[in-house]
Amino acid sequence: MIGIISDTHENENAIKKAVEIFKDKNTDFVVHCGDIISPPMLEHFKGLKMKFVFGNNDGEKAGLNKMASEYGWEKITDEKEFDYGGKKFYVYHGTNKEKLDNAIKSNKYDYVLTGHTHIKMDEKSGKTRVINPGALFRIYPYTVALLDAEKDELEFVKIPQR
Repeated sequence: MIGIISDTHENENAIKKAVEIFKDKNTDFVVHCGDIISPPMLEHFKGLKMKFVFGNNDGEKAGLNKMASEYGWEKITDEKEFDYGGKKFYVYHGTNKEKLDNAIKSNKYDYVLTGHTHIKMDEKSGKTRVINPGALFRIYPYTVALLDAEKDELEFVKIPQR
């Protein structure tokens, strides 16, 4: 099970609730699709295996990478590719729509994970399933996603506001 989160925008209360959900569901790891905002936010993800990409509002990239390294996570980059359970993943915040669309249309990936719009999405384009988990900022309800890649099953989970 993979946890997917994006656009947390320093909403510490919602981040803590999302992390509890990921821990309760025993996720293998969590993918953050960008807009973490600042290094102190990474502390809330301690205890989880994480993969991060940068979003357009992540200004302290060196500080974010320094802290990610201290927690034993891989380097945060603008985009990321990885294999999991025999499936190929691509993660990109989605700031450049053309770049995102090209990755989706390439048919190289089983899953494209994205954020940026703050709107949850689950769509199929060719063989590629495109997932945006929603956001923990600005648009209600706040949501994250849980993906069982083996079964190709996705669940959006609402994060309580209070």
